[in-house]
Amino acid sequence: MLSSTPHRFVDRVAIVTGAGSGIGRAAAIALAGAGAHVLGVGRRVEALEETAGADPHIAVLPLDLCEEGAADTVVTEAVKRWGRLDVLVNNAGATAVMPLAETDRSVITRLFELNVTAPSMLAHAALPHLRESSGSIVNVSSTYGHRPLAGAAHYAATKSAVEQLTRSWALELAAEGVRVNAIAPGPTRTDVLVAAGLPRDTIDEIRSHERDRIPTGRLGDPEDIADWILRIADPLGAHITGQVLTVDGGLELD
Repeated sequence: MLSSTPHRFVDRVAIVTGAGSGIGRAAAIALAGAGAHVLGVGRRVEALEETAGADPHIAVLPLDLCEEGAADTVVTEAVKRWGRLDVLVNNAGATAVMPLAETDRSVITRLFELNVTAPSMLAHAALPHLRESSGSIVNVSSTYGHRPLAGAAHYAATKSAVEQLTRSWALELAAEGVRVNAIAPGPTRTDVLVAAGLPRDTIDEIRSHERDRIPTGRLGDPEDIADWILRIADPLGAHITGQVLTVDGGLELD
């Protein structure tokens, strides 16, 4: 919990996707610790239950966000439980190591469905309630949303799309009091590469290479990113919108 926002989320309601582990779990716990009621969404029941066990203010909903009608189901559940919605954290996403020579249509489709279409539909479903609460959307991008990533261009392209959605929605919704921002993590200690199906030795090699390039000398922790999600969603940040904040230990300076 951030010392600067200890009580500002009391009685507010947040949805966090990808809440079963990593950044999503850390964000759900941080928001709950700051007083919010949190609906954590993800596909893995046991992982979500572990997240819920961290704070009584966290409820969970196991669900595949790519299913038809999933966005409406998520928003309806949050509003039914607590009567309002103030923050949507679009964190769920997938990566894929896929050089151009190995391009697979089904992989491209899945990446865009989860990383671009699903958060778009969630934002659409949440919008009427965010208008009522003068709420905010926080999209989770990546440092590779605005820098090239050889061998994973389609993943990077989805994150570029997330950043452009962020800016465009912010401009579109500013007059209605709804803020839209994004956090762009650098290499972070999560299980995203495991979920991508990479073997452990390959993951270790990638992480070592990334760590060597980061000026602060370490990978990010999920809590590093969750802290900034909390800050940028803070109701007192009413004049911050359309921003993409990179949290990468200085990697972008390389």
